[in-house]
Amino acid sequence: MLKNGIKRAALSTTLIAIAGLGTGCVSQGEYDKLWETNRSLTNRNMELQSQLDSMSSANSALEGSAGNAGSVISQLRNDNANLRSQLQNAQNAMSGIEDRMNSLSIVSIDPATDRALRDLAAQYPDMIVYESDRSMLRFASDLTFGSGSDKIQSTADGSFARLAEVFTSGSAAGYDIQIVGHTDDEKPGSVTRRNHPTNMHLAAHRAIAVRNALGNAGVPWDRMSAMGWGEHRPVVANNVGKGTAANRRVEIFLVPATSADFTTADVPTEIETYEAPASTGIDPTK
Repeated sequence: MLKNGIKRAALSTTLIAIAGLGTGCVSQGEYDKLWETNRSLTNRNMELQSQLDSMSSANSALEGSAGNAGSVISQLRNDNANLRSQLQNAQNAMSGIEDRMNSLSIVSIDPATDRALRDLAAQYPDMIVYESDRSMLRFASDLTFGSGSDKIQSTADGSFARLAEVFTSGSAAGYDIQIVGHTDDEKPGSVTRRNHPTNMHLAAHRAIAVRNALGNAGVPWDRMSAMGWGEHRPVVANNVGKGTAANRRVEIFLVPATSADFTTADVPTEIETYEAPASTGIDPTK
């Protein structure tokens, strides 16, 4: 017998995500939230369709079988109707999200900068992924940092030096830069916790390390921000207990430049010069 819980699956989170959205130019963060909501809706749509197909098959089988299956068939028909209603709601929500995303005014990278970033990613194919539609470079943490550390490996120094050249030349100098660190959901080991108590700390410290590398290579400090999401924004499902390399990453977004009410002298120097104390040992999943 099917559980009544199937009938109560709700789309309140989706409707909340859609509610209150305006129009016009938005931040990269808002666009990312919409993009992730759309991906979640797509997965939910597929789940509902699969359940609906299964119920339809069971319904047909019972209707064609001998015996008294009337009550079961009635229950299946009710569940079938509820799922169809949920599926239609999910499809309507997806359509609204897609329309909203299509109407957004996201920064469009100029051709020269786009070409330079494509060339950079091609030069370091194992380390860097460039997504032009999101104005974003993704650095693989496992190739950028030591295990469980925010210290940039010497093999990655060249990529940041080259990226700094891109960011300080031509039209690319007109963008602000948002640096965001991410981890998988494996908890930091005892060695990592000495300098990075949580995944949020590790993610933020790695973003700061990238900001330091670019700033020391000549990118103006007041053009760059750094933050960490920890394990809370995975790009793939985490492989529980084994670590997930794809989710350990640092993403660098180019966004429209904004004016500030302070000078570079107001930027805390301890952020610019942050360097965690040296530690011994490694955490192999970090």
